[in-house]
Amino acid sequence: MKNLIAGARALGTGFGLIVRSPRLLLIGAIPALLSAVLLLGSLGALLYFSSDLVTALTPFADGWTDWLRQAFRVVLGVALVGAAALLGSISFIALTLLIGGPFYEHIAEQAEQRLGLDTADDGAGFARQLGRGVRDAVKLVLVALAGAVVLFALGFVPVLGQTVVPVLGAVFGAWVVALEMVGLVFARRGLTVRDRHRSLAANKASTLGFGLPTYLLCLVPVLQLVIIPAAVVGGTLLAHRQLDGTEGTGTSPERPTVRE
Repeated sequence: MKNLIAGARALGTGFGLIVRSPRLLLIGAIPALLSAVLLLGSLGALLYFSSDLVTALTPFADGWTDWLRQAFRVVLGVALVGAAALLGSISFIALTLLIGGPFYEHIAEQAEQRLGLDTADDGAGFARQLGRGVRDAVKLVLVALAGAVVLFALGFVPVLGQTVVPVLGAVFGAWVVALEMVGLVFARRGLTVRDRHRSLAANKASTLGFGLPTYLLCLVPVLQLVIIPAAVVGGTLLAHRQLDGTEGTGTSPERPTVRE
């Protein structure tokens, strides 16, 4: 429970630092806004053309009776839009970090300085770090896509799809979010996505304590513009705690002092 609370507190620390720093808030909000516009525009286009798309995908249903053909295509259309919305919600942060990589790297560095954290890296140049960050972002989007496909399929299972699957979706989204948000520190030290997963898996309570509220709050329009940069700071703090071995030991790490 202490580590669960510590994970949530990391997000709270990030939120506190961001709201006291309008410049960092603006820097972090711009990529999130661009990502939100892109994803919402894509979802809106899919919704608008969903009828034509479903008709094109189901020519085999043209010979069915009217009520059966229409019911089948409506269900399929709703499923496609729902799957796209789920994928968008899970991959939103990965896309935002991909768009605003240098912006969030700057926020993470500022957070490390103000929180008195170690700023060491693996000595790789900017181009190499950027390339590594793009590769990691692509991997995480593919992970999100695979998870969305599995959850989409499970959603058709009676009862299970309406009860267990939404919970699994939230937990999966929280895990992907945590993987993304700790990535700036891990990547700077030359660690891979697999290294992130192993570290987070060894500290499940703090990971979910941080990732679950971040994921749920990012589903709220407009609020996500503040939550994303706050989560970058919180993920930076969480990554340092886990890399320093202060999480998962049963002890509560000291709360950092924000340096103005």
